[in-house]
Order: sequence, then structure tokens, then C-alpha cells
Amino acid sequence: MDEFMSAEIEAIAPLLAAFDAAAEEGHVTRASDLLGVPQSSLSRRLKTLEKTLGVPLFQPVGRRIALTTQGRELFERTHSLVRALDDAVAVVRSNADPESGLVRFGFPLTLGPVSIPSLLAEFHTIAPRIRLHLTQAHGDALAEMVRDGRLDLAVMIPPPDDLPATVLGRQRLFLHVSRTHPLAGRKRIQLAELTAESFIASPPSYHLRRTLDASCAEAGFAPRVSFEITEFETIRALVAHGLGVALLPAAETPHPELVSIPLSGVPQRDIGLAGGSHRPTPAVDRLRTHIATRAGAFIGNAGS
Repeated sequence: MDEFMSAEIEAIAPLLAAFDAAAEEGHVTRASDLLGVPQSSLSRRLKTLEKTLGVPLFQPVGRRIALTTQGRELFERTHSLVRALDDAVAVVRSNADPESGLVRFGFPLTLGPVSIPSLLAEFHTIAPRIRLHLTQAHGDALAEMVRDGRLDLAVMIPPPDDLPATVLGRQRLFLHVSRTHPLAGRKRIQLAELTAESFIASPPSYHLRRTLDASCAEAGFAPRVSFEITEFETIRALVAHGLGVALLPAAETPHPELVSIPLSGVPQRDIGLAGGSHRPTPAVDRLRTHIATRAGAFIGNAGS
């Protein structure tokens, strides 16, 4: 029995990275790009794994692939093992050469055009051999990726309570209107004045949308959302066209057709740098220290 299990593991183990990437991405081409192998090689590994196990693991869905019932069970049972092995290899390699290594770093959709690239450009100057894999997403998605080990570090607004985090600064939220909007000349606005306005907002799963809904409820009304979209620059473009107003942080790049107005009754949000519970590599610690030390020059008190 022991010899059979050893032979089985020996055959399957080299294929699990291909399986995990394909299951995560739901797309053979993206998975092959992620692993840096030809698409044909990845497809062969998946077929070999299916043949070894004797069950189909994937089924085609249009141009994508989806897990079968057996594939879903295998993914749920092996995903954490693959991540743990990846972490172990990263630790060993980085300990051998603390000037190099890989850091998987995430940051939110409301930061990016200026502040985060500036921080990373500084870091690359002092640590050019440390590789960065970057992910940009909304806060809940970033938190989940840190929790399950897909990210080593992430800037989040606000950081979740269950992850160790360092507060880097505060982010103010403003009312954004077009330059032709009747409120465009105001110096400050009370949230309760916006009961008749149409809002352009992110989906309810986004923290920024939950802040809008909670703040409006505190002011005695429910916001009328006419457009709902995930992309913040598109929200700004729709506001510039006069299609509604939006609650957003100050833009990091100029928008000549927009006016941002301070709002009373809306809380500021903490900007935090969060890491997971696994032991960080020296490369991760180095990026964490750099961001914590230098963030004030770029994103501390953002929008103030």
C-alpha cells in the first residue's frame, strides 16, 4: 500500500501546479502565461493528470474551462497544499539570497496611477533583483487573496480587522460632479442635500458603496443609484458627462471636467498595509518596511 501511494504521489505531484493554475484562472491560455509554459505543455499536463486519476477534471464552457465535480473536490483538497509548497520554496530561495525573491503585492482600485507606482519605482531602485507580481482589485478581493496566501502584502482601504495591518494614512471622500452641475460652485455640501441626486456608484460588495449607503442612511435617505459599475475611472467619466454624481476619493490624475467638493457626514477611511499569517520572506519584509516608511510622502492623508 505504501509503495502504491508513493508511486501515485510521484506521478501526480509535478502536475498539481498546472492543475491549480488552470482551476484558478478557468482558462488554459491565462494559466500557461501565469506559469510561463507553452499552452500545449500545460494542456498535456492536465490530460496526464486526468488519465492518472481516471476521472475528467475540466469541461469546456465557451472559450473557458470549468471544473467538474471531481475537479472541484480535488481543487478544494489540494489548493492550500500547492500554496503552502509555493511559500516554502519562496522562503528557501529568498533565505539563500535576501537581495532577490518574489513578492506578490496587491493594491486597491482607488490608488494606482501615481502613488503606488511611485512607491514601487523607489523600491525597485534600491532592490532591483526583487521581483513583484502585482494585483489590483477591490478591498474584499484583496483581503481574501491575502488570507489564502495568493498575496503576501496588500494595501487596503480600509484594512480588515482579521489581518495584521499598519495604518499608512487616511483617505477622504468627496462629492464629484460635472463642471456644469448646479452644485459645482459650492465649497462644502451636507450629505442630506443630495436626496434628489442620481448617483453613479460601485457595486454593493465594494466598501466604497457600503460607505455611501451607510452614510446616506445616517442622513435619512437611500441613494438613488442610476449607474452601477466597478471601474472608478469610468465612474468619473460618467459624472463628467453629467449623468449623475459620485462619492469618490480625490483623483490622482487631473480630470478637467470634474469638480470635487468636500462633504459633511462622510467618514474618512484608513489606508492600511496588511499581510497574511504565514511567515514572510526577507523580500516581503523589505517591501513592507519600504512602504510603511515612505507611504506618507505618497498616500498618507490621501485626498486631504
